[in-house]
Amino acid sequence: MLRANQLTISRQGNTLLDNVTCEINTNQLVALVGHNGSGKSTLIKALAGEMASSSGNVTLDEHSINDYGSKELARQMAYLPQQLPEAAGFTVRELVMLGRYPHQKWLQKPTQIDKEKVAQALKVTQTEAFADRITATLSGGERARAWLAMCLAQDTRYLLLDEPLAALDMHYQIEVIQLIRRLVDEQGLSVVIIIHDINLAAQYADRVIALKNGQICHNGDIASTMQPTVLHDIFNVDMQLLSHPITGQPVAVA
Repeated sequence: MLRANQLTISRQGNTLLDNVTCEINTNQLVALVGHNGSGKSTLIKALAGEMASSSGNVTLDEHSINDYGSKELARQMAYLPQQLPEAAGFTVRELVMLGRYPHQKWLQKPTQIDKEKVAQALKVTQTEAFADRITATLSGGERARAWLAMCLAQDTRYLLLDEPLAALDMHYQIEVIQLIRRLVDEQGLSVVIIIHDINLAAQYADRVIALKNGQICHNGDIASTMQPTVLHDIFNVDMQLLSHPITGQPVAVA
């Protein structure tokens, strides 16, 4: 289990997270929601070991993540930042192979296992057809799936995704969130995703953690989240709930 324990993070006199405690259970898709500046990216970076705490800690299987070496931690969780690194000169296959780095020794050539994991990741994300194309030539949806394939090739238990849908149009947003949902259901992954669309979160996530001013203001399942009073507390907007005409699930309308 991945857990934040009374986590406080302060930088330059500003408190970014204030005494945050939450758990990421196995085989769940957890949506992080809240206003810009509410602490979502700070929390996901802390969970990934990318940001040190001022007090409190993050534990993985009851051990502080500070006790893990960088490669050892990377074999447990994959983190995809909001601003993706430049990979213009790589083919998709080469990009996905980078995900095998935590499992390789210094200057080691890819093993048969590495090649099989890459092939599996390409297949699951349906990126095989453009595996030998340069990433700079991909569409937004293709590029998002290629980076997800890299994370899958990393062969971890946890995926931490910072706004992977932000730069995509609606078609690609649905395509990618459906893929993430399948990864949870079919491969047993635990995924934390920062997402702005509460209706997409309600449709695909198992649980919602909402932050406000660096604190958790709500942590619950979809039924408890999709309530007018709860949504108002999270977003400071009055919302009405309608039933989806096909699924019957609640849909929030401002």
